[in-house]
Amino acid sequence: MADTKDTKEEHETSVENTDDVNHDPQFEPIVSLPEQEIKTLEEDEEELFKMRAKLFRFASENDPPEWKERGTGDVKLLKHKEKGTIRLLMRRDKTLKICANHNVTPSMELKPNAGSDRAWVWNTYADYADEAPKPELLAIRFLNAENAQKFKAKFEECRNEVKRIEEKADTTKNNSADKVAKKLEELSVKEEVKAKEKDDDTKVEKAEEKK
Repeated sequence: MADTKDTKEEHETSVENTDDVNHDPQFEPIVSLPEQEIKTLEEDEEELFKMRAKLFRFASENDPPEWKERGTGDVKLLKHKEKGTIRLLMRRDKTLKICANHNVTPSMELKPNAGSDRAWVWNTYADYADEAPKPELLAIRFLNAENAQKFKAKFEECRNEVKRIEEKADTTKNNSADKVAKKLEELSVKEEVKAKEKDDDTKVEKAEEKK
């Protein structure tokens, strides 16, 4: 009888242990947080170029003026899908904080930095890295000369494309202005003709009255 009792207790203990193992309570979260869509403001742009580099700015406000590191990360050339404008954008690693953000313009020119074959210097009159636009003298350094040349080639290609777009816009604007001027000239001529016809009619009426 003792054996039977012991066996029963062992069986019950075994079942209890099995229930503990299989028991998996579900807890509903106290606060429900909906997923947030994070926008990078690059959704309407096409990525033309991307490469890792290190960026510097010339701190002319310091005494003496000096080059200061601005960040390391991916430098991008982005083209707006509708406007056709192209901008240079660079974010720091990890924090993704913007360290360069300005449009590429036809007047921009990359120049070697202190004779290095893997670094370039250029001016921008309106960089938006700190939100408020301000002129900056920037320098960028790549891992090797090959990467630096790839960036320069793509940068100049973008600069030339922006130049063509601006020239085309100016031509269209001039053509539109010419069309408006021509239309105004035609209207002016018509008004002159009408005025002359009215004057002639008035003269005829006065001549008939005299008769």
